[in-house]
Amino acid sequence: MRADPGLVDEAGVVADAFCPHANPSHLRYFEYLNSEVSTVQKQAVKVRRVPGGERVTERRRRGAELERAILAAAADELTESGYEGLTMDRVAKRAGTNKNTLYRRWPNRAVLGVAAYRHLMTKAVDLPDTGELRADVLELLRGANRHWDSPEGAVLRGLMAGIGVPELLAQIQDAVSDAGSALWLTVLGRAVARGEARPEALHPRVATVPVALLRNEFLTSGRPNVPDAVLVEIVDEVYLPLVRAR
Repeated sequence: MRADPGLVDEAGVVADAFCPHANPSHLRYFEYLNSEVSTVQKQAVKVRRVPGGERVTERRRRGAELERAILAAAADELTESGYEGLTMDRVAKRAGTNKNTLYRRWPNRAVLGVAAYRHLMTKAVDLPDTGELRADVLELLRGANRHWDSPEGAVLRGLMAGIGVPELLAQIQDAVSDAGSALWLTVLGRAVARGEARPEALHPRVATVPVALLRNEFLTSGRPNVPDAVLVEIVDEVYLPLVRAR
């Protein structure tokens, strides 16, 4: 007596389909085996067919593991195709899941794209504290320049390419504004305490002038890296005259 090798459920247990002359006790035994496989076990694996018709059992990803796979797939799509090419279909296929799984977590591609970028940016930025405003600002600006030319920066460039899409713009502003402003305000606040900068300059729009000008260079030049001479010019010719104590 042999079970049909093609009749395997998602837990990898042979189904109770046998030849017509199978012993009933054997059937009951295999029914018992199936009943003993817990729901958790059955949900933990999935069966798919590969070319040639062979059935392959795979462990089903869930929770944080599945989310990481989806965000990595979205980041890859942004790097390769930009925001214009980012679709829920393509991300789902790349991650080996389905669109419904994506939509349960992220309502649209804008939210998913920004979530993918945030997922990559898990490393905290080292805040410079050289004791001098010019050196601190240049170090922050050079770090931002390196980031734009990094794999993570490629994802951000992909997002920025779709900046004209209102829903994406709102997501990007929410993702980068608060954290970015805090870094620059901290550096400028230290300079104010040392007497290097005017207290009135301690405002988010003033503090972030260097990175705003750098971002403009990225967008208008289309290059992933700005010459260091431009960074020095931003600091010496624009920022320091703007904030220095008179």
